[in-house]
Amino acid sequence: MNKRVKILKTEILSDAYYTLKKVSFSYRRSDGKVEMVSREVFERGNGAALLLYHEVKNTVILTKQFRVPAYLNGHESGFLIEVCAGMIDEGNPEETIKREAMEETGYQVSNVRKVFEAYSSPGAVTEKMHFFVASYEEHMKMEDGGGKDDEQEDIELLEVSIDEAMGMVYAGEIQDVKTILLLQHYALKLAGSPSPKW
Repeated sequence: MNKRVKILKTEILSDAYYTLKKVSFSYRRSDGKVEMVSREVFERGNGAALLLYHEVKNTVILTKQFRVPAYLNGHESGFLIEVCAGMIDEGNPEETIKREAMEETGYQVSNVRKVFEAYSSPGAVTEKMHFFVASYEEHMKMEDGGGKDDEQEDIELLEVSIDEAMGMVYAGEIQDVKTILLLQHYALKLAGSPSPKW
């Protein structure tokens, strides 16, 4: 418990799909002065993200889908290239990402390894992302993937080399932060390329 903070009031502004709250609190600054502060906080739960990589081919599996917030914020097509990811609705992060991998990519993975966790946008959003990596092989492909129809998902799958993926980051073709973080992790820790092209 942070003794410098005291929550005074919480109001629900919207509770449609996710929850938007207005939180009023007192905050004791580092100089000792106490301020009254109000912030809007968006609660959407926590999430998990997974980079699937092929150890022999040095390739990764990425997804491509339409994201209306990105479109409204100036992304020309609204189609973002991302790693497999999803909200933790039930179970723990590892169970969630295994389920999401099957739904989105069709790969049945069991060897997922957590590499780190981070807050996605802590100035306004409570969400914490759990980041995983897992190797894949062709025999692990059990379904077509593409997402769930009842969640209105329409996901295209991409298999690209790590060099191509990192080139897409620096060319601005990949703009999703969770994807960039996991690709950089792969490039730094897992990829054995002695002379990367990015």
